[in-house]
Amino acid sequence: MQNQNLSHITDAREMAVNLVYNIMENGAYANLSLENALRSSELSSGDKNLVTEIVNGSIRMIKHLDWVLNLFLRKSIAEMNPWARSILRIAAYQILFMERIPDYAGVSSAVAIARKKVNPTMAGVCNAVLRNISRNKDKLSYPPLNSLAHLSVFYSQPEWLVKLWLERYGADQTEKILAYMNQKPLLTLRVNTLRTNREDLCRKLQGEGVVIKPGPSHPDSIRVESMPASINALNSYQAGLFYIQNEAAMLAADIINPQAGEQILDLCSGVGGKATHFAEKMKNQGRVKAVELYPHKISLLHNNCQRLGINIIDAEQYDILTMDEKKLWPKVFLDAPCSGLGVLNRRADARWRKNPQEIEALTQLQSALLTKAGKMTAPGGILVYSTCTVNPVENENIITSFLDHNPEFSLAPFPDLLSSFPLDEEDREMADRGWLTIIPGKYESDGMFYAHLRRSTESNERSE
Repeated sequence: MQNQNLSHITDAREMAVNLVYNIMENGAYANLSLENALRSSELSSGDKNLVTEIVNGSIRMIKHLDWVLNLFLRKSIAEMNPWARSILRIAAYQILFMERIPDYAGVSSAVAIARKKVNPTMAGVCNAVLRNISRNKDKLSYPPLNSLAHLSVFYSQPEWLVKLWLERYGADQTEKILAYMNQKPLLTLRVNTLRTNREDLCRKLQGEGVVIKPGPSHPDSIRVESMPASINALNSYQAGLFYIQNEAAMLAADIINPQAGEQILDLCSGVGGKATHFAEKMKNQGRVKAVELYPHKISLLHNNCQRLGINIIDAEQYDILTMDEKKLWPKVFLDAPCSGLGVLNRRADARWRKNPQEIEALTQLQSALLTKAGKMTAPGGILVYSTCTVNPVENENIITSFLDHNPEFSLAPFPDLLSSFPLDEEDREMADRGWLTIIPGKYESDGMFYAHLRRSTESNERSE
């Protein structure tokens, strides 16, 4: 029976090794790799959860893991056999970060997998190194405390990114951001107010065995603490009673303040997370034109509308920069493509795929999109610019440059609807000026940026 249990344990960890190898050595995407592997797997649900945690954790904390492994290896982990590298990383993650798993389980399975995938000699190396880490894990040495290198290694983030946040937010706030980025992301639901209310939905979810609590930062939100099945298997999901959305993203609807019968242009709409919220606030009366470049996202947007019972969204596929939009809109929302630095905890490998050069290219696109969005905004109209990043180059700098080149626009205070979100005094002052950065984790939410712009009524352009 003991051998059978060990085999059972090793199967899950071998899948984790295969996935980490494919992600780190071959450049596969973590979320897609996990989804595909688990869909075809015969592992139990418990083992699938184990694989998910090991893979996401190992990828997320890889810089920390490599530092620790190098303390005990004779040669750098970068010089090792790639399979051995992946085996050591997932085992070290279990020893250092998964308290509920005995160290011997991670060591034993690593040795067995190394013997199978590499050779007996490497199995011996894994055994010695991992036992050493287990014995010394409470007295490991790191780069000097409070240094850039320490923050980068300990919290496993690229140095360029830590430096960016240090310069913008200072040491204390940066460390809070870094810690938040390594936490398991919260699962938050947005109540579909066309079909239910928060109180009734809470009762229905509890009846389905979901452990929830009302979201503290938005009246439309519910936070999920645990559930017995996948989210899309719930009857309440299939009935379109909610949409999965973080509270910081829910602010979009509060800021643009949609009213029944209005017309709103939603640019870079994606799968319609914000557009559907606009439609709900509009009581499914009026029109939302949702523009998206990618056809597969348009398809998902249609599916979301059908599930949620929304019929006022017209989804159209366009390249915004080349679309010929004759109509001027009273309200325009631009959810610009961005580096996603405010949501790095949602994808384990995202932090390793970003670089400053990519961001520089993004800023040019963001600026061009905002300029085009401005041309589609009617005199006296509202233009809201949004990103899910916390980087002044993509946020405040883009807005400042836009205002310099478009004097008919100005920042306008956010609507009073934001009073439901627990902004501190500093952020409230920013919102009153017309822009706001939600720092990741500050309100137990994702990082977001919003700018609320108004176009002057003095314009020769025509609104239809």
